Amino acid sequence: MTDSAPIYDDKAHVRGNLDLTGVEWIRSDEGAEDEEEHVEIAFVEHADGVTYTAMRNSAHPEGPVLVFTPPEWEAFILGVKDGEFDEPWAE
Repeated sequence: MTDSAPIYDDKAHVRGNLDLTGVEWIRSDEGAEDEEEHVEIAFVEHADGVTYTAMRNSAHPEGPVLVFTPPEWEAFILGVKDGEFDEPWAE
């Protein structure tokens, strides 16, 4: 058995307690038809004073939602801008 790094869950107190009712979901309409799936995000304030970023698939609005802390969201955006998530054939 190999040792692994400890897991630090900085959203444990938020998981399941983030109120997404009534949030404004934002989507990019760049290059996509209305009928297509979109990534949607919402900025959600929590009682702990932190504004989290929630992300979902518009085709499955009742499906899973990814939740990012501000540093995680910043790292994600920087990765997108740097091409970290580009499709290999798009280069």
